[in-house]
Amino acid sequence: MTEGSSVLIIGGGFSGTMLAVRLAELGASSSVIEKSGEFGTGLAYSTPFDGHLLNVRSNRMSAIESRPSDFVDWLRVHRPDIADPEDFAPRKVYGQYLRDRLASAQAARPGLIHLVTGTVTAIGTEGVILDDARTLAGRAVIIATGNPSPGTTGSSGMKGEGERDRGGIIHDPWQCGVLERIGPTDDVLIIGTGLTMVDVLLSLNAQKWRGHATALSRRGLLPREHGECPDTPVDLPDAALAGDISKRLMAVRRLLDHHNWREVMEAYRPITADLWARASMDQRARMVRHLRPWWDVHRHRLAPRLAKTLDGWLAEGRLTLCRGRLVKLCRQDEGVAAFWKPRGPDKSDTTLNSLSVPWVIDCSGPAHSAASDPLTGPLVACGQARLDPLGLGLDLEEDGRLLRVDGSSQPGVFVLGPPSRAAFWETIAVPDIRKRIEAVATALTS
Repeated sequence: MTEGSSVLIIGGGFSGTMLAVRLAELGASSSVIEKSGEFGTGLAYSTPFDGHLLNVRSNRMSAIESRPSDFVDWLRVHRPDIADPEDFAPRKVYGQYLRDRLASAQAARPGLIHLVTGTVTAIGTEGVILDDARTLAGRAVIIATGNPSPGTTGSSGMKGEGERDRGGIIHDPWQCGVLERIGPTDDVLIIGTGLTMVDVLLSLNAQKWRGHATALSRRGLLPREHGECPDTPVDLPDAALAGDISKRLMAVRRLLDHHNWREVMEAYRPITADLWARASMDQRARMVRHLRPWWDVHRHRLAPRLAKTLDGWLAEGRLTLCRGRLVKLCRQDEGVAAFWKPRGPDKSDTTLNSLSVPWVIDCSGPAHSAASDPLTGPLVACGQARLDPLGLGLDLEEDGRLLRVDGSSQPGVFVLGPPSRAAFWETIAVPDIRKRIEAVATALTS
């Protein structure tokens, strides 16, 4: 990379913009490149709907690692009506907070944060190339592109066919206006039973939708809820921190005889990345294969009032859960027929369940695929980057620096936020990303 020039940050969501703010505080110049032209909010915090709430209490949502109360302090000035530090603020309001923090940093340190609207098509030795043929030179490149769109329905061979007026497949529920096409009495099949499913149902209900939703996932697991009050973390014994995964689980089960599961999860939360870094590849593989679905629903929870809403949908029969693996989707005249293999002990059973609905909505979660991603795929193909042994994503150094195929580091290319999940596992929640921002900012300015 070009020595002495700006740091180039690809992605203008939380990870990218808050890194730019931190670099400016340290006196370093950066250019944030965002294809949407909206800086600070990213996908998660750009929702216009007040009913989409944070999944973390306000007192943990500071964008600044060194000022834990920054978000609550901001709420007390700008939104005193919702400034309860233990409540779950609207994501829309959090997006306003992030934009304000970015604007404040630009005003306090003029000329250090440059905002560039455009799409990066390639990362080169001197910087990045944009889709309008512009080339931006920089001394380092940070890949902070956030979560990609879901990929389950795209893999069914129907991606790109477009939705019909009276029904179809919604491959990405976050695309502007797509849910508004669903009629007030249309039934829907939702692929995935996690937090995105809840967001979609909240959005539909806000537009006076009265239909029925069937939600399908491999295990039919729903996100657990936060307690009404914060939980105090337990003291984890050594047996729950090291050694064989099965023995760790046994130690956790013994803890649950005397503590609730939230207290145990609170104890693991701040040390998860360190435990993942120390785990052998065999241990990581077992965690991904057997524990990940259960970890996700207990770790990434719902605000209590949203959990009550979800329980209400189930009790009223407006939401039905199904366990199974989606096999295929077939377009019909006025909708889609879905076929799935029910989950059960008899793996030789080839029976398929089916359902015809006007709409199928893909809420299966981000389709991380570093090898096929148009930005990182070429780096993998030419050996300038490599996948981690489990294929979860890009292989990185401890400070987030990209590793080449021969194991040497790319001195000027870093990965931050969700794309770094293979190396750090917990890279989605704001408290975890804040720590990674500090590590990358230190590496870039030391």
